[in-house]
Amino acid sequence: MKVRFAASLGAGAPDLDQLASSAIEAEKLGFDGVWFSDLPMSKSVDPMLAVAVAAASTSKVHLGANFVPFGMTPFMFARRMAHLDRLSSRRLLVTLVPGVDQPGEREALGIGKAHRGRLMDGLIPRLRELWAEGGEGAIPAVPLQQPLEIWLGGSGPEAIVRAGVLADGWLGSLVSPERAGAIREEIVAEATAAGREIDPEHFGLSIAYARQPADFDRAVRFRSRPVDLENIVPVGEQALRELVARLLEEGLSKFVVRRIAGPESWSEELQWMAGALLDLQT
Repeated sequence: MKVRFAASLGAGAPDLDQLASSAIEAEKLGFDGVWFSDLPMSKSVDPMLAVAVAAASTSKVHLGANFVPFGMTPFMFARRMAHLDRLSSRRLLVTLVPGVDQPGEREALGIGKAHRGRLMDGLIPRLRELWAEGGEGAIPAVPLQQPLEIWLGGSGPEAIVRAGVLADGWLGSLVSPERAGAIREEIVAEATAAGREIDPEHFGLSIAYARQPADFDRAVRFRSRPVDLENIVPVGEQALRELVARLLEEGLSKFVVRRIAGPESWSEELQWMAGALLDLQT
């Protein structure tokens, strides 16, 4: 099993120098990837633009993001993803997410009260058509990766079925190792029932960690109901490594790691993450 770690570069306002230097440092430290999140109603940099900057600044590290595909036509979204894959020389990793339903988000994306899961169900097959080399109706410049994989997240019943029926992999977040393992098994079962097969190494988790207890309360913002935070958000290096070990036992091998509280120094934080985890990367 190939264990891989990507460093999430956070949700700060767009800053060219910080973004480029952090991506360069993550590559030098040996991270398999750098990762960005799509939060339309926040000040965080648009992941499409962040990936483009990181692609121009690095040469080896994978460039991934949770992309919200709504707010543009399927053709335009597919075209931009294909161009990012070409500009990054096949280094693009795509996870589609429906958004986080922040106030005003639906209106900003132009989806109103539409069921976002149903929208995703129709969008994914269309994206595959648009990206298919030599396919009828394909975009003018298709991705270099053929196929360009689509991963999904989510832990609810519909999200699990969708991942099994439509996705190439699953990247979850804020669930316990035991629940993550159960979701993996459920997705595999759904894929089998649909006559599909998902690579057993295409299961991972986005891990939010705290360096010290003072960071811990930041995790509450991500859930509207009580959760076992100690089983989800590790505090300190030992707890982080123990969580990764438990996830590996559950069959997960791809991890996006982020500090729950924004660091004062990205360079120092990346070095801390590297020291805590990269000896586990295979």
